[in-house]
Amino acid sequence: MEVYQTLGFQAILGLISHIIFIGITFYALQAFRLEQLFKKGKVFQIQLIYILLSIAVGSAVSNFLLDISTWSKQLPYIFS
Repeated sequence: MEVYQTLGFQAILGLISHIIFIGITFYALQAFRLEQLFKKGKVFQIQLIYILLSIAVGSAVSNFLLDISTWSKQLPYIFS
């Protein structure tokens, strides 16, 4: 049962991490004026770019931190 609990905990941690970092990235992207790169009246496309960039960057950062966490837990196996 311990294996299933560990897998479940990692799944929850991954979901929460992705959601938090996607939200942080979305907030950070609001500082850029991406609307100047688009034609006037293309509000939906601008919002879509913000969402897609947030997902891409937030997921990448989250994956990086989750990988670092996993690898740091595996370091003791070098010395055993």
